[in-house]
Amino acid sequence: MHEIRAVYDDQTITVYQAYSPAIAVPAVRAGRFVPPFKRDRMTWIKPSFLWMMYRCGWATKEGQEHVLAVTITRAGFEWALAHAAHSSYQRGVHASRADWQRELKRAPVRVQWDPERDLRLRELPYRSLQLGIGGAAVPRYVDEWTTGITDVTDRVREIRRHLDAGDEARAVALLPPERVYPEVRGRSTGCRRDS
Repeated sequence: MHEIRAVYDDQTITVYQAYSPAIAVPAVRAGRFVPPFKRDRMTWIKPSFLWMMYRCGWATKEGQEHVLAVTITRAGFEWALAHAAHSSYQRGVHASRADWQRELKRAPVRVQWDPERDLRLRELPYRSLQLGIGGAAVPRYVDEWTTGITDVTDRVREIRRHLDAGDEARAVALLPPERVYPEVRGRSTGCRRDS
């Protein structure tokens, strides 16, 4: 089962990224991504806070010491889904590997589904979304979709401290209030909550 779980309202959705201080600090200060953020590289966004924690090791991995909560427009997020291709070949979704490779080459966005994680970062029985924003989608993400950037690293570290102390209730109380995102049908990306 695939689910997009996120913090969202009528206009925006929050996604997470982790960066080094060199990229994160100027981005937070400017409220958008500025150099040394590189527009010519694919950048991966994750709506799931706990999947981001799994990926960045609770902000301990090198180059991922700052966790950013990036608020983007839902219109932009849904544009990305509609213009995305699977990052890997999916039997039954693509007519052939060649068709998938052609789609991948044309698409400015990649979709990847990975096992969601619980508070202890163990795998859950459903998959969570990552979106790789590349090519023509990067300037849209940086200049049009992003409405705010907040450094949530202190909260990440506080949650981890409570976990290390065995106080899961206090850790859970600090988690973002994610809920299942409404059904979105991307271009054969599996972006449906019931798939």
